[in-house]
Amino acid sequence: MTLKKSIQLAAMLLVLGGAHTEIFATTSVAAANSGNAATSLDARRAALNSLLAEQWEYKLRTSPEFASILGDKRYNDKLSDFSQAAIDADQKADADFLKRFSAIDSKGFTVQEQLNKILMVQQLKSSVAGVRFKDWQMPVLQNSGIHLNTPEMVAMLSFVTVKDYDDYVARLNALPLAFDQTIIQMQNGIKNKLMPPQFLLEKIARQCDDIAALKIDATPFTQPLNKFPADFSDADKQRLSVAVKAAVEQKVVPTYQKFAKFVREEYVPHGRKEVGLWSLPDGAARYKYKAKESTTTDLAPEYIHQLGLREVKRIEDQMLGVAKKLGYADLKSFNAMVLINPDLHPKSRQEILDLYNKYTDQMYVKLPQLFGRLPKAKVTIMPVEEFSEKEAPGASYNQGAADGSRPGHVMVNTGDFANRATLSIETTALHEGVPGHHMQISIAQELPELPQFRAQGGYNAFAEGWALYSERLGEELGFYQDPYSYYGHLQDEMLRAIRLVVDTGLHYKKWNRQQVVDFFHDHSGIEEVEVQSETDRYIVWPGQALGYKIGQLKIIELRDYAMKKLGKKFDIRAFHDEVLGAGSLPLDVLEQRIHAWVKTKS
Repeated sequence: MTLKKSIQLAAMLLVLGGAHTEIFATTSVAAANSGNAATSLDARRAALNSLLAEQWEYKLRTSPEFASILGDKRYNDKLSDFSQAAIDADQKADADFLKRFSAIDSKGFTVQEQLNKILMVQQLKSSVAGVRFKDWQMPVLQNSGIHLNTPEMVAMLSFVTVKDYDDYVARLNALPLAFDQTIIQMQNGIKNKLMPPQFLLEKIARQCDDIAALKIDATPFTQPLNKFPADFSDADKQRLSVAVKAAVEQKVVPTYQKFAKFVREEYVPHGRKEVGLWSLPDGAARYKYKAKESTTTDLAPEYIHQLGLREVKRIEDQMLGVAKKLGYADLKSFNAMVLINPDLHPKSRQEILDLYNKYTDQMYVKLPQLFGRLPKAKVTIMPVEEFSEKEAPGASYNQGAADGSRPGHVMVNTGDFANRATLSIETTALHEGVPGHHMQISIAQELPELPQFRAQGGYNAFAEGWALYSERLGEELGFYQDPYSYYGHLQDEMLRAIRLVVDTGLHYKKWNRQQVVDFFHDHSGIEEVEVQSETDRYIVWPGQALGYKIGQLKIIELRDYAMKKLGKKFDIRAFHDEVLGAGSLPLDVLEQRIHAWVKTKS
């Protein structure tokens, strides 16, 4: 998810063929008063809606796991096709959809309909532009890929009918082919020198070894057998148990063992030696593409780097103020105390979960003060699966099903709990749950006027910017009463500022890994386990970490603008509803939306 910054706001829409000032202008249909004109307008609107539905169906059909996560069970027995033929077909489909959407005349459409076309064209253009980089030839990383996504998906599936289980068995039996297709793409990556950093690849082999070594009753792949619905017959339970375990033992485990062997013996030796994206073919253009995709801006890497340095300095001054109030002369001595103070570290995995639940419940009570529209779905706190703890972040959010059949989950990393600090749990709970990711994504899913690609999709800078902004809302509500928790809140914002510096450092300024680690230690007290995990994340997800601070700063800027223009008429609840009321948006489009809203309220 992502952020935005001070921007060239018109650029994206001009590229798309729409004037920056037209999207949120009042739509006039006076020209459509005649029968022929009205028919033409209706026909064009129907054509857009039909094409949106067609494109969405194509996405679900070719991404069956995504469909399942959303609660659409039509493709529950299938896995995505990773063959080159399927990849080529997807590229052709994107190019074809782009031509067809671009050809639709949106004159006279409502604001939302114009946005539907503009955002779809933008997404398709970005997809087509990214083909040159062949990212599908680097399909597995230490924190993502088929080897991790497949077991993690099990907890996100709904098992309520016998067919759900039969479909699941079919999926397990299809895994060997999906992994074989993935291996072919990785072999192509070796030929084209499209390789992740070598030092991280051994972790992938270890992850596969660990999953394959799990006992049959402990593996995530058999967990659905522990929650058979009460109305299942004993015969069905017995048959399904045998089928699932047979698929795991005969297909899944051998597949993971084979994949681990391939990675260790054939893939690792070819891993790239430099960690920065600049070292890959067409590296500078790759990073420019990734940064634009993440931030939805054209901000230059140097500008982002300097912005990060300024934000680090500003937040560092605030943190020092807290440390001095608590009796410490500098941040280094304060951070050293945090590392050894047992009161600032959890005593168990459960304590971490309990704290997340406590702070989530605390915010739910306050939501009506900040929002007019509230999500129907509540969030659930769950621990990260132990097999992925070592490379997983401290917490993350998995969206729920649109129909409410499965809630959104905040996935909390409880591993190595003794070396984690409790300082940042309160602020992270707000970021990942409410009013952060869960609030923003759930509201988008529940907006009846949004087509599915907007209700279920998103922009990194908007989503992550909103979540980081949400942490600040806790401060405004009087949370973080414990000074250590407030320090943790500042430290989490510092993390996002550091990301601007080190992501551009790695991929633009050619920093090495140790320079990133050193910058973390010089400017934060973030625990070592998190520093290491975060550093490796930025290495393999170039640009993604830029979205948080960029998006937060843009939302703050727009709120300040609205407050200045509206004065006593400004309503924080109405502002937040307007920000979230059209789903996730590129930052320049969000700015247009808020400016148009302010005009209607002035």
